[in-house]
Amino acid sequence: MSDILNILTVIPWWGWVLLFLAIVAIKDIFFSKDHIIKHNFPVVGHLRYFLESIGPELRQYIVASDREELPFNRNERGWIYASAKNENNYEGFGTDEDIYRTNYIFINNSMLAYRLDKSHPNFEHPYFIACAKIMGSFNKRRRPYRSASIINVSAMSFGSLSAKAVESLNEGCKIANAYHNTGEGGLSPYHKKGADVVFHFGTGYFGVRSDEGGFSMGKMIKLVQDNPQIRAIEVKLSQGAKPGKGGVLPASKITKEIAEIRHVPLGKDILSPPTHSAFSNVPEMVDFIEEIAAATGLPVGIKSAVGQLKQWKELATIMKETNRGPDFITIDGGEGGTGAAPPSFADHVSLPFINAFTDVYNVFREKGITERIVFIASGKLGFPAKAVMAFAMGADSINVAREAMISIGCIQAQSCHNNTCPTGITTHNKWLQAGINVEDKANRVNSYFTKFKKELLEITHACGYEHPSQFTMDDVDINLSDKNITKTLAATFGYNKAKVPFTSVQEHMDCPYLGGNFSERKDKKVKTKEAETEETSVHNNN
Repeated sequence: MSDILNILTVIPWWGWVLLFLAIVAIKDIFFSKDHIIKHNFPVVGHLRYFLESIGPELRQYIVASDREELPFNRNERGWIYASAKNENNYEGFGTDEDIYRTNYIFINNSMLAYRLDKSHPNFEHPYFIACAKIMGSFNKRRRPYRSASIINVSAMSFGSLSAKAVESLNEGCKIANAYHNTGEGGLSPYHKKGADVVFHFGTGYFGVRSDEGGFSMGKMIKLVQDNPQIRAIEVKLSQGAKPGKGGVLPASKITKEIAEIRHVPLGKDILSPPTHSAFSNVPEMVDFIEEIAAATGLPVGIKSAVGQLKQWKELATIMKETNRGPDFITIDGGEGGTGAAPPSFADHVSLPFINAFTDVYNVFREKGITERIVFIASGKLGFPAKAVMAFAMGADSINVAREAMISIGCIQAQSCHNNTCPTGITTHNKWLQAGINVEDKANRVNSYFTKFKKELLEITHACGYEHPSQFTMDDVDINLSDKNITKTLAATFGYNKAKVPFTSVQEHMDCPYLGGNFSERKDKKVKTKEAETEETSVHNNN
């Protein structure tokens, strides 16, 4: 035994390296039956698989240019990062966009901009942009709701997102006076940090699920009674990532806490069916919506991706004839995608936002009932210019999902579905979550929303308007292919949006149904840190 130890001690370090490589080579040649490259090129073949595993990171930081990467390019992510960190998000030396490419948009500014005087609410509160419409006002719900922010967090559930990520988003929404959509994973403790909440459920009815797996009205009523921060309820029909296909939460991401919140067993994949069991057609869906609204007193809406229009037309007809139906409609573009989905669904099923929204809005415009509905737009709209386009087409507010994730540190690693997210945002690995500082990330969400609203309001004023709801289809041009060159949205899509019943920002501020914590801040005349910074900057420049 001592002789063997003596031999081992005299072997140099490079000898151990050669021995290790020899063992790997033997394993590759004689035992690697599933990988041709490793069998034919032992040892060095491993380099191929290593480079493949870090391919997204290599392309993101080395290969791709600033404007070519998808779903969000480096410039887009950089603007969100800088905004979230309250850093300089400007650029110099002119645009590096290809302004002649198809679908590029131009916003038509006014010769004379809208002027704020000292008596205007936005003079003292420059980041206040409430939704121009009130959810549930037409249908006279007992608890109508006006969102205090036109940018809010879209449906992302606790389960798909980690506890610290959800908590960061909720606390950030509280500071920004935005609402936080729960996603279909139920209302978790991390959604209860002070922000307004839109409770969202899908075909799995998680959080309001009966023992048999169907919808429980009793649990819904109790949930709303116990949680007054729930201001509206959203029924998910489908989502942009995988419309018409049920969701899957892998067993590896299901903790005891998630199982309790969703009322599901541990150790099994959670499968949401592709269709609802509570209704099977449009008239039954309208009845279901009205039953929930009557039982809870809250506005009730639907969320859907868009393809065929037959059932949308049926819904519009029913709403026109009966004065019943959803108080708000969230249109999710096919380019959406926080949920895991088969590539065939994510790439090809359902229309992209601009086509989806114009199709659906036009259905309700033709019936003359757009004023009854709060239209919420979703699908890569977390940038001020894209938001202007959405408002011009008829949107009343926008929801952001991946942009909100980027604001708290998402690096677009695209590993959301396998519980290995390196930033801890979409994993339940405690070690990876440990890097999330909730207080810091909440402030970043607020800063991103603040910068977004600031820039959107500046564009609005540059076009001569007081509020984004006043944009029309003629205020935005879009590049088209062939010989059409550039046309307005109105000429391109063949309609003008209906006039939104906007009165004034002051009326929004005084609205008794206004959500968020803004009314408290207004009464105390408390300014945000960003507002003070901006005001100081203006005074210094003057």
